[in-house]
Amino acid sequence: MLPSPEFHLFIHLQSYPQTHPIWTTYRIGQLYMISKHSLEESSGGEGIEVIHNEPHQDPVHGTGQYTEKRIYISSKLPAWVRSFVPKIFYITEKAWNYYPFTVTGACSFLPKFHIQIETKFESDRGDHANVFQDKPTPSSDVVNLDIAFDDVPERQYKECEDLRTFHSVKTGRGPLQKDWQETMEPIMCSYKRVKAAFEVYGFQGRVENFVHKNIKDILLTGHRQAVAWIDEWFDMSLEDVRKFEKDLQQKTNSKVKSQSKSGNQVLLFVCVLSVHPYVGSAAFHSTSWKES
Repeated sequence: MLPSPEFHLFIHLQSYPQTHPIWTTYRIGQLYMISKHSLEESSGGEGIEVIHNEPHQDPVHGTGQYTEKRIYISSKLPAWVRSFVPKIFYITEKAWNYYPFTVTGACSFLPKFHIQIETKFESDRGDHANVFQDKPTPSSDVVNLDIAFDDVPERQYKECEDLRTFHSVKTGRGPLQKDWQETMEPIMCSYKRVKAAFEVYGFQGRVENFVHKNIKDILLTGHRQAVAWIDEWFDMSLEDVRKFEKDLQQKTNSKVKSQSKSGNQVLLFVCVLSVHPYVGSAAFHSTSWKES
């Protein structure tokens, strides 16, 4: 298995009230972004279907939110991956969100493939050497991502989401300058520790590299959008964004289901990865069935 990279994403927002940590503001922006992005990315029977989204109580982290999603991505896979997977399949994602700490596990029908992402939000400049309080990530495995100046995939680029030119009307923030990570206040860092494994001889390195690159692209695009859409969500309360989330989940599920049910009968193999949210143990549960 390749080393587990730790991605550091820096975010600059107007925090309200100013005495609150910036990540309390960003929580609303992230929930808004995930819901809107999921709706935009869902079409033609592919996208993100939400199965569960409900409160969850944890003995260590307290009250949080548990979600389970099915991510249909067949057409987005490269040809060399499609050569050994079914024509239609999905990845099952389970996530435990105890903001500002979250853990996400995902797995497909491939029994030796899994992904785990741990996230921690801190009001700093990414200089915490052991933010997950277990084993420090070697500096060689730390990747600092710049949501303004790092390149996003061409198909994801939108001029209105380019933070080098974007200006927020409601907060007065932006555009971001080249040295914004060192000079702007307030600022926060989203720490992401990614573990990906595909224990199949001949494909392991290629698949794991593919996963890490795509996760990096997803992180860049998503966090750029959360900031670029700030004028849409800045006045929302947590209750407001939860209602928005529920409404858009229904629309997104309808878009995915309306197309996926019209295809031919396909045998799907799905492996759900359950990651215990505070000890990191994993258990695999495999099922198979036919869908029309």
